[in-house]
Amino acid sequence: MSLLGAGALDLDYASGQVRGALVAAGCAFYLGVFVACHWLSSFLNATYRSLAAREQVFWNLAATRAVFGIQGTTAGLWALLLDPVLQADKALGQQDWCWFHITTATGFFFFENLALHVSNALFRTFDGFLAVHHLFAFLGYLGCTVNLQAGHYLPMVTLLLEMSTPFTCISWMLLKAGCAHSRLWRLNQWAMVHLFHCRMVLTYHMWWVCLGHWGRLARSLFLPHLALFVVGLALLTLLINPYWTRKKTQQLLNPVDWNFAPGRPNGPVQPKKASSPLHMVSGATGSQTGMTHKGERIGAAEWFAWL
Repeated sequence: MSLLGAGALDLDYASGQVRGALVAAGCAFYLGVFVACHWLSSFLNATYRSLAAREQVFWNLAATRAVFGIQGTTAGLWALLLDPVLQADKALGQQDWCWFHITTATGFFFFENLALHVSNALFRTFDGFLAVHHLFAFLGYLGCTVNLQAGHYLPMVTLLLEMSTPFTCISWMLLKAGCAHSRLWRLNQWAMVHLFHCRMVLTYHMWWVCLGHWGRLARSLFLPHLALFVVGLALLTLLINPYWTRKKTQQLLNPVDWNFAPGRPNGPVQPKKASSPLHMVSGATGSQTGMTHKGERIGAAEWFAWL
C-alpha cells in the first residue's frame, strides 16, 4: 500500500533524468510557495506590509518551511508506522513513493540553502545552526538521490524531524502580529516545545536503527555519505536539537523574537492608558496581558499561576 495510491508514482526512478526532473520540480514548487506567500501576504495581511524587508523574507521562508513540514511529517509518519516494506527491511527497503519524497526534498533543501545564503548576503546576517542543518540535509538527500542502493527508511524518518516547522511558522507570525499573549499562541508554543522533545526521541530511534543495521548500511552507502549521516545525526542529537529546544522553551516563558530587535515588544504599539498606582495586570486586557503595572514582564511562577 502506497501513501498516494498504487501506480500514482510509478516512474522509472532508475533513470537519472527522472530523478533530476523531480529534484528540479521540488525546487520550483517551493520557490513558487515562497513567491505566492509574498503576493498573498502583501495583498491580505497588514502585519506583513508593516515588516522590514528582512522580516518579510523570513516570513515567506517560514511559510515555505511549514508547507514542506507538512509533506515531511506525513511521509515520515507513514514510513515510521505504516509502510510494510520499510518496516520489514529498515536498512535496504525501498518504495516508489519514497523516491518521490526524497527527490523533492532534495529540491526543497537546495532552494532552502540558496534562499538562506542569498538572504544572508543581502542583509549581512548568518545563522550558523540553520546553515549547518540545511547543508547537511541537502547533501544527505542528494546522496540518497544519486545512490540507487540506499535504503529509504532512515531518509523518510529523517523527514519526520520537520514536524515542528508548521508550529514554528505559526508561532513567529503570531508573535509579529502582537498576539504573543493570546491563548492560541501559548497553545501553539506548548505543542511546538513538545514536538522538539519528540524530535530528540526520534533521533535516538534513528541511532538504534543505524547501529542495529550498521553492516548493511555500510555496504549500501558511499563512505562519505555514511560519514555525513553519522556526523549530522551526532550534531543534531548533541547540539542542534538541545539548543533549539532550550530556545523555544525560553520563548514560551518570555515571548520575544530574538531574530529581530530582541527585547522589543512585537506587534503594533498600543497607546498608554491612564492608570492608578494600584493598577494590576488582568487576563482580559489584550496587549496588557502578561505585564505588571510598571511594564515589566512577570516571572515564571506568576506566568504559570496566571495560565
